[in-house]
Amino acid sequence: MSEKIAVVTGGGTGVGKAITKALVGDGFQVVITGRRESVLQESAKEIDANAVHAVACDVSDRAAVAALFATVEKTFGRLDLLVNNAGVFSPSVPLEELPAEEWNKAVGANLTGSFFCIQEAFRIMKAQTPRGGRIINNGSISATTPRPNSAPYTATKHAITGLTKSASLDGRMFDIAVGQIDIGNAASDMTAKMSGGVTQADGSKKPEPTIDAGHIARAVSYMASLPLDANVLTMTVMANQMPFVGRG
Repeated sequence: MSEKIAVVTGGGTGVGKAITKALVGDGFQVVITGRRESVLQESAKEIDANAVHAVACDVSDRAAVAALFATVEKTFGRLDLLVNNAGVFSPSVPLEELPAEEWNKAVGANLTGSFFCIQEAFRIMKAQTPRGGRIINNGSISATTPRPNSAPYTATKHAITGLTKSASLDGRMFDIAVGQIDIGNAASDMTAKMSGGVTQADGSKKPEPTIDAGHIARAVSYMASLPLDANVLTMTVMANQMPFVGRG
């Protein structure tokens, strides 16, 4: 098959949907996954029903992830790109008040799910001919800098950085390139509240600027376009006026 094959988790909405559009424009066949079948099907039809394939999957479920990648391998015979984009926020409450189930939900969706998907991608990419492929993890600005009352999200995104580096090291001898994109305030349903005010480090609430998710999609498209002997290990794409650089 001449077309390249990609899997985008959380590919039915927001940033994942924008990434899917860009990859289709680059000639990929894209398998999008998420928990809501109806949302995935609508997005596939909207983007390109011939190039986007919807497969529902909860990435925190090990068996469901194995079934997802088995379907990809059976349908297409290979995998060239995995974009680990799926993730959830937790309630913005003092960390001592956070219910245990919210912590577990964040770890499952943001970290464990990415690990499960990388495991399955490695298995396919090591065995296929030609060997190798690329994995891009969504790290978020929170992979380096927290917001107030964001311990679960921040902890999982810091962990994604470690997972990216470890997988990059383990994959390079098999022509698997693993990198990370750290996103700052891409406009989506998840960031809609930012225009109304977000808690800052000093406890005040201020609106924060966002950027079009298409900018993120173009960055991922660039990372995916590289030959496997080149890699973007980390890239930050952010709203230029957001309070991240410096002490604000």
